[in-house]
Amino acid sequence: MSSSTKMSLPPEWDDDERMNFMFSDFKENREVNTTDWDSKMDFWTALIIKACRDRGTVCVSLHELNKSFRRKEKSPLGLGTVIQSMARCGKIQRESEFAANVDCGWLSWGVGLLLVKPLKWTFSTLLGSSGVALEEPFVIIDLVKEKAAELLRVYRSSEFASSSVLSFQELCTLSSDVCADESTLCMALLQLQRDKQVTVSLHEGEKIVKFCQPGQDRVSQVSDVDMGIYQLQRSEKLLGERVEKLGLEADKCKEEARMLLREGKKSQALRCLRGRKRVEKRADNLCAQLESIRGILDRIAQSQTDKMIMQTYQAGVAALRLSLKDVTVERAENLVDQIQELCDTQDEVNRTISSVASADEDMDELEQELKSLMDESKPDSISDFPEVPRPSREAGLAGMDFLSSLPAVPYSTMDITDEQLEEELNKLTLTDSGFEQKKTTSPAKRLEPAH
Repeated sequence: MSSSTKMSLPPEWDDDERMNFMFSDFKENREVNTTDWDSKMDFWTALIIKACRDRGTVCVSLHELNKSFRRKEKSPLGLGTVIQSMARCGKIQRESEFAANVDCGWLSWGVGLLLVKPLKWTFSTLLGSSGVALEEPFVIIDLVKEKAAELLRVYRSSEFASSSVLSFQELCTLSSDVCADESTLCMALLQLQRDKQVTVSLHEGEKIVKFCQPGQDRVSQVSDVDMGIYQLQRSEKLLGERVEKLGLEADKCKEEARMLLREGKKSQALRCLRGRKRVEKRADNLCAQLESIRGILDRIAQSQTDKMIMQTYQAGVAALRLSLKDVTVERAENLVDQIQELCDTQDEVNRTISSVASADEDMDELEQELKSLMDESKPDSISDFPEVPRPSREAGLAGMDFLSSLPAVPYSTMDITDEQLEEELNKLTLTDSGFEQKKTTSPAKRLEPAH
């Protein structure tokens, strides 16, 4: 673990009162005050996981925690209890037990990496009577799973993705930005081994790592074919490096010959040119071998592709055979005959329905024709009457002369007052002999118009 100055500490780290409580030891009985117990436990659990994640490691020990979380020359007193609680909850596991739970083949190359005596791995209990040992390393399960997933992602996005097998040293170089140290890398590989995504084996004293390829559920064991491909790829890499080195050596001989020629040392310049020719010849031979190896690798890749295609064909044939299990030519012909019979029946039904519709259409046509005949007969009846005479232009002028010869219509207002109207009204009274009304002329007739 790194020192506290390199970690991101919580805001309450500067609160003396709060930190005095956090640095105190846990009560022996949690039931005395469950709230304080759980609060302190949650605080240290989250801080331990966060500190390891910030550092990029997946393992931690009690000794490292005491050093990392020192504050004012004091170390927390309850970290041992926190470690035990996290172990009971399954959040951490002893490094030795974590490795022992994977295939035993890992122990052959991981013994030197793990710091616990191998004889005690499978017989030690998680929590002994003496508590947690200071140097006992523990693996944080969530963090190692995160590292495993990140390592697998880095591999599949690298130039080695096309190679299922690579050396452990190549993997160390590839994962330098993911795993802080070799121990972290091994823990991530152990998790991938547990998930059946990686397998590791020893070949002539060299650790070989094989990754599960896309489309596969689990990785297979390293086979002779895998080792043959790995050796070819390794030879290709070595030959490429030697060809490049010989090319630089040839260029160096050429430059030396040029410099000697400028100095007038013709014989020495010729020796340099002869040496350059020998180097170029060796480089050409290595290039030919390199091309042969690349051709073999291409053929192997093509064969793997062909194998995958054949497997796909076989799966397709099996699926097609299964889907056509109950399908025969006789059944198909029978179904076609039934479909044709049903279609004929439907056509007959449609013809029957359309015959009723055609009768209605005939009635509509007849009514339309009758209406057109009635419209044609109307102009003929009107033509029997004599044509209305239209006055000519001369007759119109004569009529206008006649109207102009008539006297003007008199027009004047009637000058009659209200008193005169009252007097005429009084004359309409009843006589003593009965209801005979006196004959009088209307005011309009009696009154002469005023001029």
